[in-house]
Amino acid sequence: MNTNRHPKTLGPRSAFLVAELYEKQKTIFSNKDVEKISGLGPKSARSLVWRLVDRGVATRLKPGLFILVPSELGHERDYLGNPYIVAREIVGGSDYYISHASAMDIHQMVTQPQLVVYTTTIRAIRPRFVLGTEFRFVRSKPENIFGTMDYWITKTRKVRISDLERTVIDGLKQSEYCGGFSEVAKGFWMRRDNIDPKKLVEYALSLDIGAVYRRLGYLLELFDLESPGEIKALRQKLTPSYAILDPMLPDEGKFMARWRLRLNVGPEEIEAVVRT
Repeated sequence: MNTNRHPKTLGPRSAFLVAELYEKQKTIFSNKDVEKISGLGPKSARSLVWRLVDRGVATRLKPGLFILVPSELGHERDYLGNPYIVAREIVGGSDYYISHASAMDIHQMVTQPQLVVYTTTIRAIRPRFVLGTEFRFVRSKPENIFGTMDYWITKTRKVRISDLERTVIDGLKQSEYCGGFSEVAKGFWMRRDNIDPKKLVEYALSLDIGAVYRRLGYLLELFDLESPGEIKALRQKLTPSYAILDPMLPDEGKFMARWRLRLNVGPEEIEAVVRT
C-alpha cells in the first residue's frame, strides 16, 4: 500500500455523494452526474470528484468518467469493474453493441481468455487502455446496427451485444477482430446446434458484402449445416471475382470455384482447430 496517499475517509459531502451514486445505481459516473447530485458548479464538482480519486474511493476511467471502488477491496485504489459495462459507458449513449471476439466470449464461442474488448459503434472512437485493459471500437454505419440483443452482464446491469448469428457474420466480415477465420469457424462449431442458418443468410443479405456471402456459404457446407434455400440465396449473390478465406493470412492457396474463394486456410486445418 502507498502510505503517501490519503486514507479512504470521507467528509459529509463526499459521503452523501457516494451514497447517492450507489442509490441511483450509478457506480460509473460523470462530472455531470456529480453536478446534478451535489448541486455544485462544474469547477467545484470536479474538485469533489478528484478528492474521491485521491482517497482511492473512485478510479478515473477516462476524462470526465469515473467508477466507485467497492469498499470490500480494502486499500485497493485501481478498479475497472466489468469491462463490458465500461465499454458501454465510454461510448456514452450512441448506438453500439459489444461485438466480435468480445461477443464470442459472452456467447461461449471461445476457449481462450480475451485480452481486448471490442465494441461496434456509429462513432469514431480511438482505442484506449484503461487500467491495463485494451478497448477497441469498430465504426459502423447506423443502418448496419441490427441483429443485437440486451444481455444481463451482472445481476443489475445489462449491455447490448450482437446476437449469436450477427456475431458469426461480424466474424466473417472482420475476422481480424476475432483472431482469424479459424477462430470464427471454431466458435461457429461450438454453438452450431443453436445457430439459425436462415437468420445467418438474412443478416448476410442485409450487409450485402461479397466476401461474407462466400465465407458463409463455405462454412455452412463445410459443417453440413446448409439448407438448399439458403445455399441458393448465397450463390445467387456471387460475382466472378474471388475473395480470400482468411484476410489475416497471405493471399495464397487453392482456388475454389464453387464459392469464389481462395483457400489460404485448408479444410483440414479448420477441422483440426475446431476439434481442439
